Amino acid sequence: MIRELVESLRINLFLSGNRRESESDWISPINTHFCLSIPCISSYFSSLSQSLAFFLFFFTPHLSQPLFSGSRSDRIGSGSVSIPKYLFNFINMDTFLFTSESVNEGHPDKLCDQVSDAILDACLEQDPESKVACETCSKTNMVMVFGEITTKAKVDYEKIVRDTCRGIGFVSADVGLDADNCKVLVNIEQQSPDIAQGVHGHLSKKPEEIGAGDQGHMFGYATDETPELMPLTHVLATKLGAKLTEVRKNKTCPWLRPDGKTQVTVEYRNEGGAMVPIRVHTVLISTQHDETVTNDQIAKELREHVIKPIIIDTYGGWGAHGGGAFSGKDPTKVDRSGAYIVRQAAKSVVASGLARRCLVQVSYAIGVPEPLSVFVDTYKTGKIPDKDILDLIKENFDFRPGMIAINLDLKRGGNFRFQKTAAYGHFGRDDPDFTWETVKLLKKA
Repeated sequence: MIRELVESLRINLFLSGNRRESESDWISPINTHFCLSIPCISSYFSSLSQSLAFFLFFFTPHLSQPLFSGSRSDRIGSGSVSIPKYLFNFINMDTFLFTSESVNEGHPDKLCDQVSDAILDACLEQDPESKVACETCSKTNMVMVFGEITTKAKVDYEKIVRDTCRGIGFVSADVGLDADNCKVLVNIEQQSPDIAQGVHGHLSKKPEEIGAGDQGHMFGYATDETPELMPLTHVLATKLGAKLTEVRKNKTCPWLRPDGKTQVTVEYRNEGGAMVPIRVHTVLISTQHDETVTNDQIAKELREHVIKPIIIDTYGGWGAHGGGAFSGKDPTKVDRSGAYIVRQAAKSVVASGLARRCLVQVSYAIGVPEPLSVFVDTYKTGKIPDKDILDLIKENFDFRPGMIAINLDLKRGGNFRFQKTAAYGHFGRDDPDFTWETVKLLKKA
């Protein structure tokens, strides 16, 4: 199916630099049938230095006119998303475009997530009962770690920070951070005694009695459009990002630096609630790179070593998100454990053939073990009523935080277990440490 999606391929290379290009300067040569996002992307990349943007357009039919030419009377919409009226002649209203983004392990956000989860791993490895709520932030040549941690583990937080930064590739000030010489600030306190008593009962409660570490709601999503039961946009974006890191670390493209982003847009058709990918519409890669590399070399090597292996051979945004971050949190924090269990539930529904798409929501009150609510939506793709699927989910999954931790083995740290989740996605990955990706086969009565 993937090969069918990429029969028509055109690569246009744009580099940000000091010269400010007008929209017509670089939009005019593009013959593509529909893309509203081009002006926004242009303005974004014009503000970046040392960034590379690849636009892969899969197009039919060709247009003879520039995308942004014409008078106001010939255009539909306003501002940066106005488009020529004639463009609507080519739009199939039964299809739509959807985009997912992935950020590399060297992106500042992901650097912080990996530090937080590396600390969680270290605490759980020595003390599985550790209670961790750790946050990390970074700025040029500085990393700060703060939060609440209650543990018997002896952890060298500064060493973890430096080791994590070094492992990603931040080894000199030239790339924005020097692992061995950057400033590291640590401000860790113990968990509030009131919360510890209410949630954990000072470790006297049985697992089934442990309450949620906070209120909130979490979502799990699955779709049958890929073998991973994840959206194709997400799968492609994360695989491109992982490949970008791989060719940097193995020196295939030694001019690459740690920071980077990938973004993929796919055209879909809605078939009775199921999402069917028609073709890859746009692929965008932005990456930090050495000053010495030429534009031609960047284009040639990324096309050959990153794009082709993923696009040819081969959740981000789909579903919903409860809003809570995952990294640096032990399993009593339902932002993390609740999201893991509802992903397993949704994936099991789709893998069992009960629906082609599934969204599961769970909500909690702080200190209360039982969830306040569990909700299921199969987008009208269910083989049986959603109510019956909900009953099956409740029969097969225990949503109490203490039992989630046991059933998904979430108290086990070490060996980069949680740090691995902090880059390239928590879901849709084939790794035995990602226990929430294990499918339970559900059968209707």
